[in-house]
Amino acid sequence: MSDFPTLEPAFTIQVVIDPPMGIGSASRGTPLTVVPMLGGTMKSESGFSPAVDAKFKGVGNDYIHNDPTGKHIRLNAHGVLETSDRAVRLHNSASCRWLLMYHFQLIYLNYTGIVEVTPALGAILGGSSEANTTPYGTSFTHLTFETGSEKYKELETSVFVAAGHFIFEKDKPVVVEYKVSRVKHTSS
Repeated sequence: MSDFPTLEPAFTIQVVIDPPMGIGSASRGTPLTVVPMLGGTMKSESGFSPAVDAKFKGVGNDYIHNDPTGKHIRLNAHGVLETSDRAVRLHNSASCRWLLMYHFQLIYLNYTGIVEVTPALGAILGGSSEANTTPYGTSFTHLTFETGSEKYKELETSVFVAAGHFIFEKDKPVVVEYKVSRVKHTSS
C-alpha cells in the first residue's frame, strides 16, 4: 500500500510506577488520578539513530482521567531522562578563564495515550495478589521529546508511537514497558 506510513523500531522504555493516588475532581465529569513515575530507563534498539541510553531523573507523574464508561483511561505522563553520555561545554568563569564542563544531557518526555481497562489491568492497579503481567495490545501512546542537546534534537522533530503493557512481579514495583517506534514514510 503506497504512501502509508511505516514504523521503525526506536527504543524500549520501562517506567517504574507507584500505586495510583485518587485526587478526584470537584468540577470535571471524571476524577483525576496521579501515578508517580519513580524511575526507569529508555534504551535504543540496535541500529536506531540517535542512539539513546538514559535513566529517569527525579520523579515524574502520569495524570490519568477515566472515561465516563470506565472502559478506558487517558494518560498524560511527564518525565525527565538523563543520558549516560556527557556533553562538553566551554564555560567562561568570572575570572575570565575558559573551563571545560562535563554534564549529562537531559531529555524531557511527554506521552499521551489510551489504555483499555481489562480485568488484568484492574488487578494490577488495585493491588490484587492475583495480578499478572498484561499482554501488549491494550495500551497505545504518542510520545514527544524536548532537549537542548544537538545530539538528540532529532527526537524533537520525529513522530513516535508505542504499544505498552504492565509487568507485575510479586513484592516488586509495577513496571510499564513501552515498545516505541518512529513513524516513517517509505515510497513504493
